[in-house]
Amino acid sequence: MTLIVILLGIGMVVAALAAVYFNNLIAAVVAGGIVSLFASVLYLILAAPDVAMTEAAIGAGLSTAIFIYAVKKTREQEVEHD
Repeated sequence: MTLIVILLGIGMVVAALAAVYFNNLIAAVVAGGIVSLFASVLYLILAAPDVAMTEAAIGAGLSTAIFIYAVKKTREQEVEHD
C-alpha cells in the first residue's frame, strides 16, 4: 500500500509540473484534472471515500470542464477582436 501511495504522489507531482510547463492551455487544464483524479484515488486508498467522491466529482470533473469552457470562450473572443 505504501508503494501505491508513493506512486500516486509522484504521479501527482509529475502531472502538476506538466500543467505548469505546458504551453497549450487545454493540455494544462487536463493535467490539472489528472492531479485531482490521482488525489481522489489517494483519498480512496486512505479510507476517505466521501472525500474521494467529492474530489473526483468537483476537482477532476466539474472544475476541469469549467476551465476548458472558459479557455475556449476566451479563444473565440480573441479571434473576434483581430
